[in-house]
Amino acid sequence: MDAESEKILARLLKTTRVAALGTLHDGAPFVSMTSLARADDGSAFYVHVSRLAQHTRDMDADPRVSLMFAEADDGRVDPQTLARLSIQCRAEKIERADESYAAIQKLYLSQFPASEQLFSFGDFNLWKLIPEKARFVAGFARAFNITPAELRRVVKIK
Repeated sequence: MDAESEKILARLLKTTRVAALGTLHDGAPFVSMTSLARADDGSAFYVHVSRLAQHTRDMDADPRVSLMFAEADDGRVDPQTLARLSIQCRAEKIERADESYAAIQKLYLSQFPASEQLFSFGDFNLWKLIPEKARFVAGFARAFNITPAELRRVVKIK
């Protein structure tokens, strides 16, 4: 991947707070919107979701999920030149008793302070989405397969 594409990917990873979350629902794709926080090292993403939500029940049934990040549509003539990133992940529920729970909650709330009240609701849980592979499109004819190691490396780019 060229340096310009890496910078675009780094910006997308560092600034995206909302993504499309794809789950499997009765064997068929189901997509919803979710807020997410990124681990500082780029090794995972965290969502805080209600077990009443369809995507949460889907993750309970099948941990294979995907995330889709995309640049905002700026009205350009060819929207196919907008950068986007699709990441296949494995979802893991983080139990409140887990030793990492408090630190992840703090990270999440640093980005979404309005969510603090939701942490007192019994039906909300934190989930860790661990990247397994990804596809990044930096623009027309600039597509790259991305490994989890590359995601972690690119997050460090300024």
